[in-house]
Amino acid sequence: MAVSTHPGNVEAARFAARQPILTANQKVIGYKLFLRTPGARALEFEPPATQINALIDVSSLLGINTLCDHRLAFISCSQQALLEGHLNLLPPELTVAELPPDVQPSAAIIQACRNLKEAGYRIAIEHLTLEDPRAPLFELCDFFKVNMHQTAATQRDALSTFHRPRRSRLLADHVETWEDFQAARESGFHYFQGFFFRHPEILKTRPVGPSRLIALQLLKMIGQLDLDWKEVEDLLKRDATLYYRLLRYINSAALGLRSEVRSISQALNILGEDQFRRWCRLSILLDTAQNRPSDLALSTLLRARFAELIGLKLGIDHADTFLLGLLSLMDAVLEMPMSSVLDGIHLDPAITAALLEHQGPLANVYDLILAVDAGAWGAIVRLCERLSLDEEFVAQTTIQAMEWAQSIASTGDSIP
Repeated sequence: MAVSTHPGNVEAARFAARQPILTANQKVIGYKLFLRTPGARALEFEPPATQINALIDVSSLLGINTLCDHRLAFISCSQQALLEGHLNLLPPELTVAELPPDVQPSAAIIQACRNLKEAGYRIAIEHLTLEDPRAPLFELCDFFKVNMHQTAATQRDALSTFHRPRRSRLLADHVETWEDFQAARESGFHYFQGFFFRHPEILKTRPVGPSRLIALQLLKMIGQLDLDWKEVEDLLKRDATLYYRLLRYINSAALGLRSEVRSISQALNILGEDQFRRWCRLSILLDTAQNRPSDLALSTLLRARFAELIGLKLGIDHADTFLLGLLSLMDAVLEMPMSSVLDGIHLDPAITAALLEHQGPLANVYDLILAVDAGAWGAIVRLCERLSLDEEFVAQTTIQAMEWAQSIASTGDSIP
């Protein structure tokens, strides 16, 4: 996501990926950050020594707030980085230093961690184990991270029982399924790291509420070639939030209208079909995602803009690629399988084939969206080659998409 040159001869950081960290109520408190630099081996994250320097570079260029949406940044911190004070270049109120298993609790390391704590930084122990050799650092820790896939249930329960009385918080790592989340929550963990809330297969039995039904109906309606404005207006009147949002948008300073618009029919006539379709898709996303983890709306917006920019570069209809990116997480936003989301929506067959089968002319673009979002470095390289895209362009496009997504998510109704 960013490119720069570090004064310590560290190669330029090219891509950054992040994984959300959530409460038991699925509220995002921060992100674990990962970096890839030129020459990194496929599908491997950079080692902590490279991570910390690259992240300092990225934060100076892009800003840690943009990387983490004004939330905590969890960063793996090597012994060298601790001893040399590299972390002090990042804002203490947003930075959590994660201590990997190979950090030795020497007197110098303990003092370095004390200095970080006194400066306002938080500290986390990565891959906590029973009889952990980093025990001398426990009193300085704010988070204890336990890998869900590398510890048995009995070990997790024992770790939770031992550490729960401390003021530190227990964080379950590698929470990839709903079952992982439930198991960690039952073991007494406070925070959860992973993409478990994005998996559509866990949502099949959830009921579809009235607001989601209206959202689906509106998605189907705007997918038609010719809009029936009367039907659109009647449907919008059934959702007070969408009705209000449209009137607020149409009367915003961005459109520069001389007189106030007071009816939906006026608003629809002023916007026109293309702009109205775009407005609807973004508004549906923002409204339906209100009670879901904030990472969902942000990531969906990021995917949509990223796909649109990639489509423009490849000479593909940008409206098709924007919609492809927007729909790519709509199953998680609407809490139903993707097949149900797309059922009855009039889409270009290429979009449907990509979303449901990873097939067709947009399949590589869709796979690139997923790879960039997940930080699958090897897949990114392969897909850039297939699409004849420069990695540098893809990295910069991710930056632009992230900045755009945050501007949209923060304003809510100021949709360009």
